[in-house]
Amino acid sequence: MIEIAGQSYEWGDSIVIAALVGVAILLLIFILLIMAVRAAGRSAKMAAPLSQQMQIMGGHVQQLGAGQEQLRGGLQTVSDTQANAQAQMIQSMETRLASVQQNMQDRLADNAAKSARSLAEMQERMSETLHGSSKQTTTSLTQLQERLASIDKAQDNITKLSGDVLSLQDILSNKQTRGAFGEIQLTDIVSKALPTDSYSLQATLSNGKRADCLIHLPNPPGPIVIDSKFPLEAYEALRRAKTESELKAAAAQMKVAVRAHINAISAKYILEGETADGALMFLPSEAVYAELHANFPELVRYGFDCRVWIVSPTTCMATLNTMRAILKDARMREQAGAIRKTLKQLHRDVELVVTRVDKLNTHFGQARADLDGISTAAERAGKRAARLDNFDFEELTPEETANVVPLAKPEG
Repeated sequence: MIEIAGQSYEWGDSIVIAALVGVAILLLIFILLIMAVRAAGRSAKMAAPLSQQMQIMGGHVQQLGAGQEQLRGGLQTVSDTQANAQAQMIQSMETRLASVQQNMQDRLADNAAKSARSLAEMQERMSETLHGSSKQTTTSLTQLQERLASIDKAQDNITKLSGDVLSLQDILSNKQTRGAFGEIQLTDIVSKALPTDSYSLQATLSNGKRADCLIHLPNPPGPIVIDSKFPLEAYEALRRAKTESELKAAAAQMKVAVRAHINAISAKYILEGETADGALMFLPSEAVYAELHANFPELVRYGFDCRVWIVSPTTCMATLNTMRAILKDARMREQAGAIRKTLKQLHRDVELVVTRVDKLNTHFGQARADLDGISTAAERAGKRAARLDNFDFEELTPEETANVVPLAKPEG
Protein backbone atom coordinates (compact mmCIF):
# COMPACT_ATOMS: atom_id res chain seq x y z
CA MET A 1 0.00 0.00 0.00
CA ILE A 2 1.12 3.49 -0.70
CA GLU A 3 -0.08 6.81 0.72
CA ILE A 4 -0.28 9.87 -1.37
CA ALA A 5 -1.71 13.22 -0.12
CA GLY A 6 -3.29 11.59 2.82
CA GLN A 7 -4.85 8.91 0.75
CA SER A 8 -3.79 5.32 0.70
CA TYR A 9 -3.74 3.41 -2.44
CA GLU A 10 -3.14 -0.18 -3.20
CA TRP A 11 -0.38 -1.19 -5.45
CA GLY A 12 -2.83 -2.96 -7.59
CA ASP A 13 -5.09 0.06 -7.95
CA SER A 14 -5.46 1.35 -11.42
CA ILE A 15 -4.67 4.85 -10.44
CA VAL A 16 -1.43 3.78 -8.85
CA ILE A 17 -0.61 1.75 -11.83
CA ALA A 18 -1.42 4.67 -14.11
CA ALA A 19 0.68 6.99 -12.01
CA LEU A 20 3.55 4.60 -11.99
CA VAL A 21 3.21 4.23 -15.68
CA GLY A 22 3.17 7.99 -16.09
CA VAL A 23 6.23 8.39 -13.90
CA ALA A 24 7.98 5.68 -15.85
CA ILE A 25 7.04 7.41 -19.03
CA LEU A 26 8.34 10.76 -17.81
CA LEU A 27 11.53 9.11 -16.65
CA LEU A 28 11.90 7.43 -19.98
CA ILE A 29 11.28 10.75 -21.75
CA PHE A 30 13.89 12.42 -19.60
CA ILE A 31 16.38 9.71 -20.29
CA LEU A 32 15.57 9.97 -23.96
CA LEU A 33 16.03 13.75 -23.83
CA ILE A 34 19.38 13.32 -22.19
CA MET A 35 20.34 10.78 -24.83
CA ALA A 36 18.97 13.01 -27.55
CA VAL A 37 20.99 15.97 -26.29
CA ARG A 38 24.10 13.87 -26.27
CA ALA A 39 23.27 12.47 -29.69
CA ALA A 40 22.62 16.01 -30.93
CA GLY A 41 26.03 17.05 -29.69
CA ARG A 42 27.63 14.18 -31.42
CA SER A 43 25.50 14.85 -34.48
CA ALA A 44 26.57 18.48 -34.51
CA LYS A 45 30.18 17.43 -34.47
CA MET A 46 29.52 14.95 -37.21
CA ALA A 47 27.31 17.35 -39.21
CA ALA A 48 30.05 20.00 -39.62
CA PRO A 49 31.96 18.13 -42.37
CA LEU A 50 28.64 16.94 -43.75
CA SER A 51 27.56 20.57 -43.93
CA GLN A 52 30.72 21.45 -45.76
CA GLN A 53 30.11 18.59 -48.14
CA MET A 54 26.51 19.75 -48.51
CA GLN A 55 27.80 23.26 -49.29
CA ILE A 56 30.23 21.79 -51.82
CA MET A 57 27.44 19.70 -53.22
CA GLY A 58 25.27 22.80 -53.34
CA GLY A 59 28.01 24.59 -55.34
CA HIS A 60 28.20 21.64 -57.64
CA VAL A 61 24.45 21.62 -57.89
CA GLN A 62 24.55 25.35 -58.77
CA GLN A 63 27.29 24.70 -61.35
CA LEU A 64 25.25 21.80 -62.62
CA GLY A 65 22.24 24.10 -62.84
CA ALA A 66 24.30 26.71 -64.69
CA GLY A 67 25.63 24.04 -67.05
CA GLN A 68 22.10 22.79 -67.45
CA GLU A 69 21.04 26.33 -68.31
CA GLN A 70 23.94 26.60 -70.79
CA LEU A 71 23.05 23.20 -72.17
CA ARG A 72 19.44 24.30 -72.42
CA GLY A 73 20.60 27.45 -74.30
CA GLY A 74 22.91 25.42 -76.54
CA LEU A 75 20.14 22.96 -77.18
CA GLN A 76 17.85 25.84 -77.98
CA THR A 77 20.49 27.31 -80.34
CA VAL A 78 21.04 23.94 -81.98
CA SER A 79 17.31 23.50 -82.24
CA ASP A 80 16.93 26.94 -83.79
CA THR A 81 19.86 26.33 -86.16
CA GLN A 82 18.47 22.94 -87.11
CA ALA A 83 15.04 24.45 -87.61
CA ASN A 84 16.56 27.20 -89.82
CA ALA A 85 18.60 24.61 -91.76
CA GLN A 86 15.56 22.45 -92.17
CA ALA A 87 13.56 25.45 -93.30
CA GLN A 88 16.32 26.43 -95.78
CA MET A 89 16.62 22.82 -96.97
CA ILE A 90 12.88 22.57 -97.38
CA GLN A 91 12.88 25.87 -99.27
CA SER A 92 15.83 24.75 -101.46
CA MET A 93 14.15 21.41 -102.10
CA GLU A 94 10.92 23.18 -102.96
CA THR A 95 12.85 25.51 -105.30
CA ARG A 96 14.68 22.61 -106.96
CA LEU A 97 11.47 20.62 -107.15
CA ALA A 98 9.78 23.58 -108.79
CA SER A 99 12.75 23.92 -111.18
CA VAL A 100 12.68 20.19 -111.96
CA GLN A 101 8.95 20.34 -112.50
CA GLN A 102 9.41 23.35 -114.79
CA ASN A 103 12.20 21.57 -116.71
CA MET A 104 10.09 18.47 -116.99
CA GLN A 105 7.16 20.53 -118.20
CA ASP A 106 9.43 22.31 -120.70
CA ARG A 107 10.89 19.01 -121.89
CA LEU A 108 7.47 17.46 -122.11
CA ALA A 109 6.28 20.46 -124.08
CA ASP A 110 9.40 20.31 -126.28
CA ASN A 111 8.99 16.56 -126.78
CA ALA A 112 5.34 17.06 -127.55
CA ALA A 113 6.23 19.76 -130.09
CA LYS A 114 8.95 17.55 -131.60
CA SER A 115 6.59 14.60 -131.68
CA ALA A 116 3.98 16.76 -133.35
CA ARG A 117 6.54 18.00 -135.89
CA SER A 118 7.85 14.48 -136.47
CA LEU A 119 4.32 13.20 -136.85
CA ALA A 120 3.52 16.01 -139.27
CA GLU A 121 6.72 15.35 -141.23
CA MET A 122 6.00 11.62 -141.22
CA GLN A 123 2.48 12.25 -142.42
CA GLU A 124 3.84 14.57 -145.11
CA ARG A 125 6.48 12.00 -146.15
CA MET A 126 3.88 9.27 -146.13
CA SER A 127 1.60 11.39 -148.26
CA GLU A 128 4.50 12.22 -150.58
CA THR A 129 5.52 8.55 -150.61
CA LEU A 130 2.00 7.48 -151.37
CA HIS A 131 1.74 10.16 -154.03
CA GLY A 132 5.15 9.16 -155.39
CA SER A 133 4.19 5.50 -155.21
CA SER A 134 1.01 6.14 -157.09
CA LYS A 135 2.90 8.25 -159.58
CA GLN A 136 5.65 5.63 -159.82
CA THR A 137 3.02 2.94 -160.22
CA THR A 138 1.45 4.93 -163.01
CA THR A 139 4.89 5.45 -164.55
CA SER A 140 5.69 1.76 -164.13
CA LEU A 141 2.45 0.78 -165.77
CA THR A 142 3.18 3.19 -168.59
CA GLN A 143 6.71 1.79 -168.93
CA LEU A 144 5.31 -1.72 -168.75
CA GLN A 145 2.94 -0.92 -171.56
CA GLU A 146 5.82 0.58 -173.52
CA ARG A 147 7.95 -2.48 -172.83
CA LEU A 148 5.12 -4.76 -173.86
CA ALA A 149 4.87 -2.75 -177.03
CA SER A 150 8.66 -3.07 -177.43
CA ILE A 151 8.39 -6.81 -176.81
CA ASP A 152 5.71 -7.05 -179.45
CA LYS A 153 7.90 -5.06 -181.78
CA ALA A 154 10.90 -7.23 -180.88
CA GLN A 155 8.79 -10.31 -181.54
CA ASP A 156 8.00 -8.96 -184.94
CA ASN A 157 11.69 -8.21 -185.46
CA ILE A 158 12.58 -11.74 -184.33
CA THR A 159 10.08 -13.15 -186.78
CA LYS A 160 11.56 -10.96 -189.48
CA LEU A 161 15.07 -11.88 -188.34
CA SER A 162 14.19 -15.54 -188.57
CA GLY A 163 13.28 -14.98 -192.17
CA ASP A 164 16.54 -13.04 -192.64
CA VAL A 165 18.49 -15.89 -191.02
CA LEU A 166 16.89 -18.33 -193.39
CA SER A 167 17.80 -15.99 -196.21
CA LEU A 168 21.33 -15.76 -194.82
CA GLN A 169 21.56 -19.52 -194.65
CA ASP A 170 20.44 -19.65 -198.24
CA ILE A 171 23.10 -17.09 -199.09
CA LEU A 172 25.81 -18.97 -197.22
CA SER A 173 24.79 -22.23 -198.80
CA ASN A 174 25.85 -20.83 -202.15
CA LYS A 175 29.61 -20.65 -202.62
CA GLN A 176 29.56 -17.49 -204.73
CA THR A 177 27.16 -15.60 -202.48
CA ARG A 178 29.14 -16.80 -199.44
CA GLY A 179 32.32 -15.36 -200.94
CA ALA A 180 30.56 -12.09 -201.67
CA PHE A 181 29.31 -11.95 -198.08
CA GLY A 182 32.83 -12.44 -196.71
CA GLU A 183 34.21 -9.81 -199.09
CA ILE A 184 31.57 -7.28 -198.00
CA GLN A 185 32.34 -7.87 -194.32
CA LEU A 186 36.10 -7.65 -194.94
CA THR A 187 35.66 -4.45 -196.95
CA ASP A 188 33.65 -2.86 -194.15
CA ILE A 189 36.31 -3.70 -191.53
CA VAL A 190 39.27 -2.56 -193.70
CA SER A 191 37.58 0.72 -194.68
CA LYS A 192 37.02 1.57 -191.01
CA ALA A 193 40.57 0.73 -189.90
CA LEU A 194 42.79 2.01 -192.73
CA PRO A 195 42.94 5.09 -194.98
CA THR A 196 41.68 4.52 -198.51
CA ASP A 197 45.11 4.92 -200.17
CA SER A 198 46.70 2.19 -198.06
CA TYR A 199 44.81 -0.81 -199.49
CA SER A 200 43.36 -2.13 -202.75
CA LEU A 201 40.32 -4.36 -203.25
CA GLN A 202 40.31 -7.12 -205.88
CA ALA A 203 43.97 -6.38 -206.73
CA THR A 204 45.58 -8.49 -209.48
CA LEU A 205 49.05 -9.90 -208.72
CA SER A 206 51.84 -10.68 -211.19
CA ASN A 207 50.82 -14.36 -211.29
CA GLY A 208 47.36 -13.36 -212.49
CA LYS A 209 45.65 -14.23 -209.21
CA ARG A 210 43.16 -11.73 -207.82
CA ALA A 211 43.42 -10.91 -204.10
CA ASP A 212 40.30 -9.92 -202.16
CA CYS A 213 42.27 -7.21 -200.33
CA LEU A 214 45.91 -6.08 -200.67
CA ILE A 215 47.37 -3.95 -197.84
CA HIS A 216 50.20 -1.70 -199.09
CA LEU A 217 52.67 -2.13 -196.24
CA PRO A 218 56.22 -0.75 -196.65
CA ASN A 219 59.22 -3.04 -197.09
CA PRO A 220 59.75 -4.91 -194.94
CA PRO A 221 57.45 -6.82 -194.77
CA GLY A 222 55.82 -5.53 -197.98
CA PRO A 223 52.24 -5.76 -199.27
CA ILE A 224 50.15 -8.43 -197.57
CA VAL A 225 47.05 -10.20 -198.94
CA ILE A 226 43.82 -10.89 -197.02
CA ASP A 227 41.63 -13.69 -198.39
CA SER A 228 37.95 -13.69 -197.38
CA LYS A 229 36.91 -17.10 -198.75
CA PHE A 230 36.48 -20.05 -196.39
CA PRO A 231 35.09 -23.58 -196.89
CA LEU A 232 32.01 -23.30 -194.68
CA GLU A 233 30.53 -26.55 -196.06
CA ALA A 234 32.78 -28.59 -193.79
CA TYR A 235 31.83 -26.44 -190.78
CA GLU A 236 28.11 -26.79 -191.57
CA ALA A 237 28.53 -30.56 -191.85
CA LEU A 238 30.31 -30.54 -188.47
CA ARG A 239 27.40 -28.66 -186.91
CA ARG A 240 24.80 -30.99 -188.45
CA ALA A 241 26.58 -34.13 -187.24
CA LYS A 242 24.52 -36.03 -184.65
CA THR A 243 26.22 -39.40 -184.34
CA GLU A 244 29.81 -40.19 -183.47
CA SER A 245 30.55 -41.46 -186.95
CA GLU A 246 29.06 -38.39 -188.59
CA LEU A 247 31.09 -36.20 -186.22
CA LYS A 248 34.35 -37.97 -187.07
CA ALA A 249 33.62 -37.80 -190.81
CA ALA A 250 32.78 -34.08 -190.60
CA ALA A 251 35.94 -33.40 -188.55
CA ALA A 252 38.09 -35.20 -191.12
CA GLN A 253 36.39 -33.27 -193.92
CA MET A 254 37.00 -30.04 -191.96
CA LYS A 255 40.71 -30.78 -191.64
CA VAL A 256 41.07 -31.61 -195.33
CA ALA A 257 39.17 -28.54 -196.52
CA VAL A 258 41.00 -26.09 -194.25
CA ARG A 259 44.42 -27.55 -195.12
CA ALA A 260 43.62 -27.29 -198.82
CA HIS A 261 42.49 -23.66 -198.38
CA ILE A 262 45.66 -22.80 -196.44
CA ASN A 263 47.81 -24.36 -199.14
CA ALA A 264 45.94 -22.44 -201.85
CA ILE A 265 46.44 -19.09 -200.06
CA SER A 266 50.14 -19.82 -199.51
CA ALA A 267 50.65 -20.73 -203.15
CA LYS A 268 48.63 -17.87 -204.70
CA TYR A 269 49.29 -14.90 -202.45
CA ILE A 270 52.81 -15.34 -201.01
CA LEU A 271 55.11 -14.19 -203.83
CA GLU A 272 58.76 -13.56 -203.13
CA GLY A 273 59.80 -10.01 -203.97
CA GLU A 274 56.19 -8.88 -204.57
CA THR A 275 54.21 -9.56 -201.42
CA ALA A 276 55.03 -10.14 -197.78
CA ASP A 277 56.23 -13.53 -196.60
CA GLY A 278 52.78 -14.26 -195.15
CA ALA A 279 49.06 -13.83 -195.80
CA LEU A 280 45.83 -13.52 -193.78
CA MET A 281 42.89 -15.91 -194.00
CA PHE A 282 39.77 -13.99 -192.93
CA LEU A 283 36.91 -15.92 -191.28
CA PRO A 284 33.62 -14.00 -191.42
CA SER A 285 32.35 -15.77 -188.27
CA GLU A 286 33.68 -15.70 -184.71
CA ALA A 287 32.09 -19.12 -184.14
CA VAL A 288 34.22 -20.73 -186.86
CA TYR A 289 37.32 -19.02 -185.45
CA ALA A 290 36.55 -20.31 -181.94
CA GLU A 291 35.83 -23.83 -183.29
CA LEU A 292 39.22 -23.98 -185.04
CA HIS A 293 41.18 -22.82 -181.99
CA ALA A 294 39.21 -25.00 -179.56
CA ASN A 295 38.94 -28.29 -181.45
CA PHE A 296 41.42 -28.05 -184.36
CA PRO A 297 44.61 -26.46 -182.96
CA GLU A 298 46.71 -28.51 -185.38
CA LEU A 299 45.13 -26.56 -188.28
CA VAL A 300 46.11 -23.28 -186.61
CA ARG A 301 49.69 -24.53 -186.18
CA TYR A 302 49.71 -25.73 -189.80
CA GLY A 303 48.67 -22.22 -190.87
CA PHE A 304 51.58 -20.79 -188.88
CA ASP A 305 53.95 -23.21 -190.60
CA CYS A 306 52.62 -22.12 -194.00
CA ARG A 307 52.79 -18.44 -192.91
CA VAL A 308 49.02 -18.11 -193.26
CA TRP A 309 47.51 -16.43 -190.21
CA ILE A 310 43.83 -17.07 -189.46
CA VAL A 311 41.90 -14.00 -188.26
CA SER A 312 38.30 -13.35 -187.21
CA PRO A 313 36.49 -9.99 -187.50
CA THR A 314 37.75 -8.99 -184.03
CA THR A 315 41.37 -10.09 -184.45
CA CYS A 316 41.39 -8.72 -188.01
CA MET A 317 40.47 -5.27 -186.66
CA ALA A 318 43.32 -5.48 -184.11
CA THR A 319 45.76 -6.57 -186.85
CA LEU A 320 44.65 -3.71 -189.12
CA ASN A 321 45.16 -1.21 -186.29
CA THR A 322 48.74 -2.46 -185.95
CA MET A 323 49.19 -2.09 -189.73
CA ARG A 324 47.85 1.47 -189.53
CA ALA A 325 50.53 2.29 -186.95
CA ILE A 326 53.18 0.79 -189.26
CA LEU A 327 51.91 2.85 -192.20
CA LYS A 328 51.91 6.01 -190.11
CA ASP A 329 55.48 5.38 -188.97
CA ALA A 330 56.59 4.69 -192.55
CA ARG A 331 55.00 7.90 -193.81
CA MET A 332 56.70 9.84 -191.04
CA ARG A 333 60.06 8.36 -192.07
CA GLU A 334 59.34 9.28 -195.71
CA GLN A 335 58.62 12.84 -194.68
CA ALA A 336 61.60 13.06 -192.32
CA GLY A 337 63.58 15.13 -194.89
CA ALA A 338 60.77 17.63 -195.29
CA ILE A 339 60.42 17.77 -191.51
CA ARG A 340 64.17 18.47 -191.11
CA LYS A 341 63.99 21.22 -193.78
CA THR A 342 61.00 22.78 -192.05
CA LEU A 343 62.83 22.58 -188.72
CA LYS A 344 65.85 24.39 -190.24
CA GLN A 345 63.60 27.15 -191.56
CA LEU A 346 61.91 27.35 -188.17
CA HIS A 347 65.31 27.60 -186.47
CA ARG A 348 66.33 30.43 -188.81
CA ASP A 349 63.09 32.25 -188.12
CA VAL A 350 63.64 31.82 -184.38
CA GLU A 351 67.18 33.25 -184.68
CA LEU A 352 65.77 36.23 -186.60
CA VAL A 353 63.17 36.78 -183.89
CA VAL A 354 65.91 36.60 -181.20
CA THR A 355 67.99 39.20 -183.09
CA ARG A 356 65.04 41.56 -183.39
CA VAL A 357 64.21 41.06 -179.73
CA ASP A 358 67.79 42.01 -178.81
CA LYS A 359 67.45 45.20 -180.91
CA LEU A 360 64.17 45.97 -179.21
CA ASN A 361 65.86 45.48 -175.84
CA THR A 362 68.55 47.98 -176.90
CA HIS A 363 65.90 50.53 -177.95
CA PHE A 364 63.99 49.92 -174.77
CA GLY A 365 67.20 50.46 -172.76
CA GLN A 366 67.88 53.78 -174.54
CA ALA A 367 64.28 54.86 -173.99
CA ARG A 368 64.57 53.87 -170.32
CA ALA A 369 67.75 55.97 -170.00
CA ASP A 370 66.00 58.96 -171.64
CA LEU A 371 63.07 58.56 -169.26
CA ASP A 372 65.45 58.46 -166.30
CA GLY A 373 67.12 61.69 -167.57
CA ILE A 374 63.75 63.39 -168.00
CA SER A 375 62.74 62.31 -164.51
CA THR A 376 65.99 63.68 -163.04
CA ALA A 377 65.59 67.03 -164.88
CA ALA A 378 61.99 67.32 -163.70
CA GLU A 379 63.07 66.60 -160.13
CA ARG A 380 65.73 69.32 -160.30
CA ALA A 381 63.24 71.81 -161.77
CA GLY A 382 60.84 71.02 -158.94
CA LYS A 383 63.51 71.63 -156.33
CA ARG A 384 64.44 75.00 -157.91
CA ALA A 385 60.78 76.04 -158.03
CA ALA A 386 60.54 75.21 -154.34
CA ARG A 387 63.51 77.48 -153.65
CA LEU A 388 61.81 80.34 -155.50
CA ASP A 389 58.70 79.86 -153.37
CA ASN A 390 60.83 80.31 -150.24
CA PHE A 391 62.14 83.74 -151.33
CA ASP A 392 60.60 86.80 -149.51
CA PHE A 393 59.84 89.50 -152.08
CA GLU A 394 59.32 92.84 -150.23
CA GLU A 395 57.88 95.94 -151.90
CA LEU A 396 60.61 98.15 -153.35
CA THR A 397 60.82 101.87 -152.36
CA PRO A 398 60.80 104.56 -155.09
CA GLU A 399 64.50 105.16 -154.54
CA GLU A 400 65.22 101.52 -154.92
CA THR A 401 62.96 101.51 -157.93
CA ALA A 402 65.06 104.23 -159.48
CA ASN A 403 68.17 102.17 -158.97
CA VAL A 404 66.68 99.21 -160.77
CA VAL A 405 68.14 98.82 -164.20
CA PRO A 406 65.32 98.35 -166.73
CA LEU A 407 65.53 95.46 -169.09
CA ALA A 408 66.14 96.31 -172.69
CA LYS A 409 63.22 95.63 -175.00
CA PRO A 410 63.93 93.08 -177.60
CA GLU A 411 64.35 94.41 -181.04
CA GLY A 412 61.28 93.99 -183.07
